[in-house]
Amino acid sequence: MAAGGGGSGDPLAPAGVPCAFSPHSQAYFALASTDGHLRVWETANNRLHQEYVPSAHLSGTCTCLAWAPARLQAKESPQRKKRKSEAVGTSNQTDLLALGTAVGSILLYSTVKGELHSKLISGGHDNRVNCIQWHQDSGCLYSCSDDKHIVEWNVQACKVKCKWKGDNSSVSSLCISPDGKMLLSAGRTIKLWVLETKEVYRHFTGHATPVSSLMFTTIRPPNESQPFDGITGLYFLSGAVHDRLLNVWQVRSENKEKSAVMSFTVTDEPVYIDLTLSENKEEPVKLAVVCRDGQVHLFEHILNGYCKKPLTSNCTIQIATPGKGKKSTPKPIPILAAGFCSDKMSLLLVYGSWFQPTIERVALNSREPHMCLVRDISNCWAPKVETAITKVRTPVMNSEAKVLVPGIPGHHAAIKPAPPQTEQVESKRKSGGNEVSIEERLGAMDIDTPKKGKDDLQTNSFPVLLTQGLESNDFEMLNKVLQTRNVNLIKKTVLRMPLHTVIPLLQELTKRLQGHPNSAVLMVQWLKCVLTVHASYLSTLPDLVPQLGTLYQLMESRVKTFQKLSHLHGKLILLITQVTASEKTKGAPSPGQKAKLVYEEESSEEESDDEIADKDSEVSDLFPVCTSACISSYSVRMRPS
Repeated sequence: MAAGGGGSGDPLAPAGVPCAFSPHSQAYFALASTDGHLRVWETANNRLHQEYVPSAHLSGTCTCLAWAPARLQAKESPQRKKRKSEAVGTSNQTDLLALGTAVGSILLYSTVKGELHSKLISGGHDNRVNCIQWHQDSGCLYSCSDDKHIVEWNVQACKVKCKWKGDNSSVSSLCISPDGKMLLSAGRTIKLWVLETKEVYRHFTGHATPVSSLMFTTIRPPNESQPFDGITGLYFLSGAVHDRLLNVWQVRSENKEKSAVMSFTVTDEPVYIDLTLSENKEEPVKLAVVCRDGQVHLFEHILNGYCKKPLTSNCTIQIATPGKGKKSTPKPIPILAAGFCSDKMSLLLVYGSWFQPTIERVALNSREPHMCLVRDISNCWAPKVETAITKVRTPVMNSEAKVLVPGIPGHHAAIKPAPPQTEQVESKRKSGGNEVSIEERLGAMDIDTPKKGKDDLQTNSFPVLLTQGLESNDFEMLNKVLQTRNVNLIKKTVLRMPLHTVIPLLQELTKRLQGHPNSAVLMVQWLKCVLTVHASYLSTLPDLVPQLGTLYQLMESRVKTFQKLSHLHGKLILLITQVTASEKTKGAPSPGQKAKLVYEEESSEEESDDEIADKDSEVSDLFPVCTSACISSYSVRMRPS
């Protein structure tokens, strides 16, 4: 089984890298490493056979690979004797290695020619290819992708033969039935398709996470008394991402969704699975599961019906280094892949590094429940390639020689021819005159003296000063850079600063944020630019949380008081508005209005009774008029100001 690639950054991507043994006596082991290179190793002598670098190996990395089946070569060999023209096409097809990429294209690499045979692009996938399966009889190719579709390819014509939707989400794994008439596909649920009609034949429950591997485990059903239609009664195995259980399913005759009949338990997520097919009901299935923790678990079980408890491994294989000395302890060596040999009694183990793996054949001993192999791989890092290697000679250098190392960008000065003023300066030195000033020396070297002040720094010197200040912890140099208020200058400085200074700058900003509020206002501008520009770099750091824990706590504590300050700010604005309005109304003058009639009463003791009577009659006549006037005047005076 070719393991899926886990270098995409997706947490639900399968672990490991794409790799597979060749079907013909497992003579080769193909491996697509994380740097985009395809390497084919010889399993017999652990030698690098071929190396191929696709043109788009950085943008379209390899996500899966599959060898062309060996049955195709055996079936086409009689026809090759009759027609030599057809023999070329069929023989080339048997050594092909299909590579699925992250951009949706499929590359066909010929191991005989050592070059790219063809490329399958048009009408195919629009997203990452997750799995590739060759048809053992027709030579067609089946692929599934994150674009939810399954594609059937005509390899000779390099065209799409059929394309249909396989699931509502991404399709992550495929497997063709032993008779070649059915196709298993899986995302989170598992479907069994009829290849002729492209219709769903059965549904299975599946896993909680995307399925990373699908494999048929039996060729014949356990009950051989009933007629066999090619699929009913067969068992198949499925493994999923982040799942430590491998489920075994059986294709039943009832058209109902069925659960797994049994399961195998392992110590970690499976990254590579290989098994031996059971050809009859008495032959057990042998299973080798390579886990993410670098161990291999071997299972041997006869599939015959339902089993309630998960089955544990019969044998576990580990590899470790020899502990040199008393104080040194052995270190585990990860096992990358494992495949059964043709005799089914030995195992090919691939361990070490993906760039320089070690391949070894190990005999299986079923009596031992645990095997720990001690191997020293310290001397196995040099690749054994029989190619012309360019000889590189190291020059012999004098011990007193000084080597000039390229410095920080920004310190380069243009080389100009020396002016005639140099001769005058040297003549002064020889004649023993007065000491030459620094300005004259700079003039002799034709270096312009800075005419600007210390605070007027150029834009291209800010990243250099910032880097030097962070490395030397120079407070004054950091102040010159961090006290700037020019937003454009801050952005340009953050864009040009080296990546290794991002974390020290954030730590320096954290210290300054805890200081005076005026400096905190400036530091926020720098913090905003750093987090915006270098967000992708910060997300790749594994120990980011402990390094920026203080900054996070500082920001969280200040954000908590922001809501209370906002409420207080709103109340203060409301009070200030009301006070201002009341002061304006107090200072405004009252509207001037005069009474229409004013009555003044004068008393005199000397007046006679007749005069008093006449006045009383006059008063009685004027009383209604005066009363109305007084009421109106009183109402005017009592108006609120």
